Amino acid sequence: MNEIGRAVELLRAGELVAIPTETVYGLGADAANPVAVARIFAAKGRPADHPLIVHIPAASHLDQWAKNIPQAAHTLAATFWPGPLTLILQRQPTVPDAVTGGQNTVGLRVPGHPLALALLAAFAAAGGSGGIAAPSANRFGRISPTTADHVREELGDQVALILDGGPCEVGIESTIVDLSRGAPVILRPGAITAEQIAAALHGTPAIGQATASTPRVPGALEAHYAPETGLRLVTAAELPATVEALLAQDLRLAVLALNAAPAGLPPLAWIAAGSNARDYAHQLYAALRELDHVGADLILVEAPPQTMEWQAVHDRLGRAASGAGKRQADPFRP
Repeated sequence: MNEIGRAVELLRAGELVAIPTETVYGLGADAANPVAVARIFAAKGRPADHPLIVHIPAASHLDQWAKNIPQAAHTLAATFWPGPLTLILQRQPTVPDAVTGGQNTVGLRVPGHPLALALLAAFAAAGGSGGIAAPSANRFGRISPTTADHVREELGDQVALILDGGPCEVGIESTIVDLSRGAPVILRPGAITAEQIAAALHGTPAIGQATASTPRVPGALEAHYAPETGLRLVTAAELPATVEALLAQDLRLAVLALNAAPAGLPPLAWIAAGSNARDYAHQLYAALRELDHVGADLILVEAPPQTMEWQAVHDRLGRAASGAGKRQADPFRP
């Protein structure tokens, strides 16, 4: 039996399977099986009211999971699926509360990774629900995995099978668009930008702000995507002086910057991620994970440019800074 066949058997038996997507690796379970879905929450240490995204084989499966689907959803699905876009829609009554966090909405997407698509197709063909609930395959709130090795490091033997699809192409989580309440609202930025969504819909979607009526979605907590080492964001102008001041305190620093380290600095763990937003996003989580392992007292991150193409990266870095620091608090932060 090949790995896809084995994965299908495990999913139908209620087990967890880690799957590669173009965004990050997901911790997958049969989305129609509440007991299996509960295993996701237990493995991650995830709050029970935090909803999951259901991955489906194709847009033709939307009606199985969602109702009152607006034309805008079909347009976005036709434009961006398979790909890094999640649609929030009104749920069908049969969707388990464990998937939706008890809300009347459900998040759906068709992933753009050939191995994930092959698994979803085989799962549906074998009589499965056709949907795999799959949040990022890491401990809740920590750095998302973008390789199979990251999943092993995070979850070890809590996963029955890890499908290795190589490094994730996009490297950060999908854009989330709420279409459950009328006009589209972007609730989480990602590789698909507001401009691309507006072009597809021939209008400009509102940028969502959390309100009492806004659906809860993954990755929207203030602290998320976080290393265990303390992390501080600094501007490009602040970076040299901050490095100098912290080194003067005999702190061990790790740096994620756009460019290479200046000449004359003592040896540091320094990653130059470049100035292309897509390339930076692709390696962001792997870089943070690498710097988290060097034994530094603090990770300094040079804040990227404040332009729309960097919006998703800024979102992830801001949440990482809020949640970081099990090992060492930032000496500059009160």
